[in-house]
Amino acid sequence: MRISCLSLVLVALLAAVSLAEPSLPSQDLEWKPASGFQQTPMLKRFLDGPMKGVDEIVFAVRVPGRDHWYVTFGNYSDHSQNPKDRGFKFEDGVYWGYGEGGKLCRLNLRTGKMQVLVDDPTGGVRDPQVHYSGKKILFSYRPGGTHTFHLYEIGIDGKNLVQLTDGPDDDLEPTYCPDGSIVFCSSRCRRFVNCWYTRVAVLYRCDADGGNIRCLSSNNDHDNTPWVLPDGRILYMRWEYVDRSQVHFHHLWSMNPDGTGQTVYYGNMHGGIAMLDAKPIPGTKKVVASFSPGHGRPEHLGHVAIVDPRPGPDNQESARQITKRPEWKDPWAFSEECFLVARRDGLHVMDGEGNFELFYKLSDEERQKWECNEPRPVTYRPLERVIPERTQLTKSTGRLVLENIYRGRKMASVKPGSIKKLLVLKQVPKPINHSGGMEPLTIGGSFTLAQILGTVPVEEDGSAYMELPALQSIFFVALDEKDMAVKRMHSFLTLEPGETLSCVGCHEQRNEAPHEPRADMLAMQRLPSQLKKSADIPDVMDFARDIQPILDRHCVECHNADRREGGVELIGDKTPMYTISYWTMQTRGLVADGRNRDASNYEPYKIGSSASRLMKLVDGTHYDAKLSDHEKALVRLWLDTSATYPGTYASLGCGTYPIAATTPAGLFKERCAKCHFHEYEDRRRGHVKTYRFGGRNLTWRAPWFNLSHPEKSLFVRAPLAKEAGGLQLCKEVVFKDRKDPLYRGILGAIEDGHKRLMEGKRFDMADFRPNEHYIREMQRFGFIPKDLGPTEPVDVYAVDKAYWDSFYFEPQLSGADGS
Repeated sequence: MRISCLSLVLVALLAAVSLAEPSLPSQDLEWKPASGFQQTPMLKRFLDGPMKGVDEIVFAVRVPGRDHWYVTFGNYSDHSQNPKDRGFKFEDGVYWGYGEGGKLCRLNLRTGKMQVLVDDPTGGVRDPQVHYSGKKILFSYRPGGTHTFHLYEIGIDGKNLVQLTDGPDDDLEPTYCPDGSIVFCSSRCRRFVNCWYTRVAVLYRCDADGGNIRCLSSNNDHDNTPWVLPDGRILYMRWEYVDRSQVHFHHLWSMNPDGTGQTVYYGNMHGGIAMLDAKPIPGTKKVVASFSPGHGRPEHLGHVAIVDPRPGPDNQESARQITKRPEWKDPWAFSEECFLVARRDGLHVMDGEGNFELFYKLSDEERQKWECNEPRPVTYRPLERVIPERTQLTKSTGRLVLENIYRGRKMASVKPGSIKKLLVLKQVPKPINHSGGMEPLTIGGSFTLAQILGTVPVEEDGSAYMELPALQSIFFVALDEKDMAVKRMHSFLTLEPGETLSCVGCHEQRNEAPHEPRADMLAMQRLPSQLKKSADIPDVMDFARDIQPILDRHCVECHNADRREGGVELIGDKTPMYTISYWTMQTRGLVADGRNRDASNYEPYKIGSSASRLMKLVDGTHYDAKLSDHEKALVRLWLDTSATYPGTYASLGCGTYPIAATTPAGLFKERCAKCHFHEYEDRRRGHVKTYRFGGRNLTWRAPWFNLSHPEKSLFVRAPLAKEAGGLQLCKEVVFKDRKDPLYRGILGAIEDGHKRLMEGKRFDMADFRPNEHYIREMQRFGFIPKDLGPTEPVDVYAVDKAYWDSFYFEPQLSGADGS
């Protein structure tokens, strides 16, 4: 049975019951003069003004992160980035994203004396928050000799250390809620960053004693730094990208403490800033945050910024950066003119114009390893508004009401009544990752796979009402009467169990409140639509399995290695990373995706199936390419689910076989440089010297190298005389016959790639086995047996599906419905 809000508040004010009571590491609870402290003029002025009543602060000391802003916990997926160079620890076969050593400190700002509450030379301390009562501290702690952070509480006097959470995953960045619960970030979501080697943490909730842990977020990437707003909502940073740039969109979002009502608070239209560590400014409607430039900097370093959300989340003038350099972190506001803030050199006070003074620094020896973080005042603070529970945990679904799909930005040109359905897609998480790029999922496109959940109808008045699975990252493609894409959503929504969520329209202005569901809305005159999906449509599209057979039946007769009509090959032979056909689709303009860009909300009919040339080539007008309705549906859905190459994440980090540079370099330059050598200035790489073939820089991933049939490779056939079986596409014959030493050298390199492919396999080949890192993480997550033999086969499609299905919410027994 659910505990009442009043009971939860009472529980929060009592000492929590420990899950375990670890022995406290070496500490000195005596008050001692802090040698690095000075009471500066600004600090004195603040203590007599906005900070009146504040005597003490707490703060954490730890080894700073040296990777991306989110890499401060968990393990790396492999050793490709050599994290050892960043000072991280190698143990148990992996590198770990943290340094060793941490303290929790309490400093009196009036006397300059300090008390060390926790001192662990090989552990980690982070994210302290003082309880409303001012009597205890909630923080994240990794005891020395362990790998995971968990939530702990300790008395403000350094006594009564209590562990609240445990398990094999990390719990961090906790915040007290006014109903007595705790919202925090956790890697219990068991997924890896879409574009990096490290673990993800998303939002969770637990009771005051650490019990009843429940996931609130379905994000594929990080949620960070939750904090309670005065109206009771949770403010946090959400990093996400659904088929748009991976490095631009990490903005402020809000939700209720039970996870309902997830919506943008500020940003998400204009990229380029990671908005972290946001907290309310007392007495105002504004918040202070760290605006970390670009994709964000280690330890959240950025500008101190003040954000007023009232003009709307897309109003860029609503944010004001008050600092000149992006070197600050962990701002805490007492007013718009008074802040505590950390920098690498120590703790500072700062006014509303960005003027600052250093009042505490570590010793010279300590600064070689550690930094101060997260200064928080030790004081009573009032409870925020308690928002009643809105979930029904006996249900596995939620409901979404769409008022009018034609209301919204860039929808004026869409004729009312022309949108007939919504294609409902789900972004599925990655159990492992192996690079900062999207390869081999796409060529310059999506970083993730999309699962097809089905379709729901849109009524003539533009309304829709649907029932959707809870706690999934859901996005939509609006379809016309031919099931072609009209508009595509470039973010995602999440429904909590039993939640009913409403939205105004398609990409509506987010400062426009949804109207109450009207009785005259056609969609509201019936029960919510259930997802419809044909049994012969796969959940996740796989190019080799689902699309290549269609090309083989209808296209390859004309577009093969020998015939090459229009200079196009659509055969399924493998290149070092993809297939020749997949490369052709992506690089010859047959797919219009517009993805992985610092943009979203494209004009109607600009991306997806309706804008892709491929659909026009298979509509029956292109020679004899007359596809069945089912084949057309597969091609269309492949385009509208990001046009990915594999249908499994087991493809990541394996199945790639670069062509070795074994040909005589001097001979290659002598024979080919006069036509193919190219020099140019690149914005990032500077002056570049390379070779260009067919308008593209020479790359080992290109379709010129056919690893399935090396002798069919364009790279050796294009310069070869026709009399010798070549294509003779070069301006002059380079190879008169196959005995030419340069021909033999190039062919030998491709044959070596073929040999490695046959030995190592790829995801779409018989006897394929994923790499050790995929197996290790799936064993850790419980989807591959721990005793898997070294040659035992792995059905990666079944393993992936079981992993994805595990994130569906399991309804609780009757009586735990949030009432």
